[in-house]
Amino acid sequence: MHEILISIKLALNNLRSNIARTVLSVLGIVIGVVSVVLVLSLGFGVKDYIVGQVESFGTDIFQIEVKVPQAKQMSSENVQGATSGSITTLKIGDLEEVGELPNVSGWYAASIGQAVTSYGSETKQTMIYAASSGIFDIDQQIKFADGFGYTQDEDKSLSQVVVLGSQVKENLFKDEDPVGKNIRIKGVNYRVIGYLEERGSMAFFNFDDLIYVPIETFQKKIAGIDYVQSSIFKFEDKKLAELTMVQARDIMRDRHDITDPNDDDFVVASIEEFTTMLDDVFLVVNLLLIALTSISLVVGGVGIMNVMYVSVVERTPEIGLRKAVGAKNSSILKQFLFESIFITILGGIVGIILGAILIYFASKLALRAGYMVELGISPYAVFLGIGFSVLTGMGFGIYPARKASRMTPMDALRKE
Repeated sequence: MHEILISIKLALNNLRSNIARTVLSVLGIVIGVVSVVLVLSLGFGVKDYIVGQVESFGTDIFQIEVKVPQAKQMSSENVQGATSGSITTLKIGDLEEVGELPNVSGWYAASIGQAVTSYGSETKQTMIYAASSGIFDIDQQIKFADGFGYTQDEDKSLSQVVVLGSQVKENLFKDEDPVGKNIRIKGVNYRVIGYLEERGSMAFFNFDDLIYVPIETFQKKIAGIDYVQSSIFKFEDKKLAELTMVQARDIMRDRHDITDPNDDDFVVASIEEFTTMLDDVFLVVNLLLIALTSISLVVGGVGIMNVMYVSVVERTPEIGLRKAVGAKNSSILKQFLFESIFITILGGIVGIILGAILIYFASKLALRAGYMVELGISPYAVFLGIGFSVLTGMGFGIYPARKASRMTPMDALRKE
C-alpha cells in the first residue's frame, strides 16, 4: 500500500510540473467524453420524447396501416411504398368490420394530403388530415379552443365542414373568430365548425398546421380516392389486446383474400409493439453513434501514449537513479500508469461537466423551438464516459509504462 501511495504521489507531482503537457493530453480525452455524453444523452432524450408523444395517443389502442407485401414494416421499401400511396387496398369497409369486434370501443380511419386553402386574401398550401369522426373521441390530445368536431352523419353525407389546427387558424384568420365562416379548399367552400388549442409537434409533424376534414368528404371531393392510409382502434379491455389483434388480422386477410402472412398488405400493431420497435431502432442507432464517437477517445488515447512515451525518454535518468537505489520494476510501472490514468480520469470528469452544460443549453434551444424534449445526463453516459476514460488511460498508458519499468539502471544512467 505504501508503494502505491508513493507511485501516486510521484505521478501527481510530475503532472503538476508539466501543466501545459497535461492540459493538452486531457483535452483529447475531454473531446471524446463530451462526444459520448452528447450522443447518449441526446439519443435517450429524443427517444423518450418520441415514445412519449406516441403514448400520448393512449396505450390502449392498436393501429392498422398499409404495408408493402413481402417487405418488413420498418424497412425503407415499406416506408416509401406506404407513404407514396402505391398501396391502395385498405378500405373503410375493412375498418368498419374490424370496428365491430366486441373488444373494440371506437375507431377512426385516416389519410393525409395537401391542398391550397384560402380565406379572403390569405392563401396557403396546407396539410389536410382526413379522419373519421371517431378521432375526436379517441385522440385525447385534441382540445377545442372553440366549436366542436364533425359527426359520423356529416362524414357519411360528405358534408363540407372542417376543424382548424391553431396555426392554420392564425395564418388564415389572425384574431378573427373562424367558427361559422367558410374557407376555400381547392376552390370549394368548407364551413369551419371548430378550431383547436395549440398542441405542438411530434417528430417534425406539426399538429397545429392541420385542417381536419371528414374522411369520406376528403376521399370523394378533395383527393378522388377510395382508400385510406391508416386507422386507430381503441380496446375495450386491454387484457384482451392480443386476441383482438389476432381477430383483426383474420378479418383483414379474409377480406383481402390473403392466405400467406408474408403477403399481408397491412400491419396490425399495438402502441406497445410500436414503442418496442422504437427502442430497438434507437438502441442500434445509439450503438453506431457511440462506436463513431469513441474514435475520438482512441485518438485522445494515442495522444496520451505519445506524451507518456516522450515523458519516459525525458525522465530516463530519473528512472535509472530510482532503480539504482532499489526501485522495483512494478514501482516504475505503477508511477507511469497512474499518470496516464489520472490524465484520462480528469479528462472524463471535465468532459462530463462540459457535456452537462451543453445538454442544458441544447434542452433550452429545443424548448424554444417548440419541442418538449427533456434532456439530461444519462447515467449510462456517465458510466461510459468514466469507464472509457479509465480504459483508455490503462490501454494506451501500459506500453510506455512497461518500457520505463524494463530499463536497467545501467542503460538508463548511460543516457544521462
